Amino acid sequence: METDELQTRLAGIELFQGLSKHALKKLIGSGKQTDHPDGREVIAEGAGAIGFHLITAGGARVTRGETVLRTLGVGDYFGEISVIDGQPRSASVQAVDSLQTFVIHPTVFQALLDDHPDFARGLLVLLCQRLREAEKRDS
Repeated sequence: METDELQTRLAGIELFQGLSKHALKKLIGSGKQTDHPDGREVIAEGAGAIGFHLITAGGARVTRGETVLRTLGVGDYFGEISVIDGQPRSASVQAVDSLQTFVIHPTVFQALLDDHPDFARGLLVLLCQRLREAEKRDS
């Protein structure tokens, strides 16, 4: 994927909307494109953080145990929670339709949090929204 297209996709994600073009370019320079063949387990439930993944082609299936939680497509992402807190993954993600992801290593993500307070603040708001949604589902 071209750098300009990747920058546009990242800038369109709520998580990264507060970052400057310069910060986005630096982030892109620190990440890498990765191909995942159909059926490959990209991340395993209970495993450690291996990075933030932005889907750039194909799709993915998110499962917990034998239960399919959701499917993801181009523009969706996964891995941000474990990258933030360093805790084991809460679900598994399996490649579907020749998945391609742009991967940001946990140390790069942590530096982004440290260097850009607006990014960290936006992330807190996003996580609070997710928590409220989860609480509504559980009640």
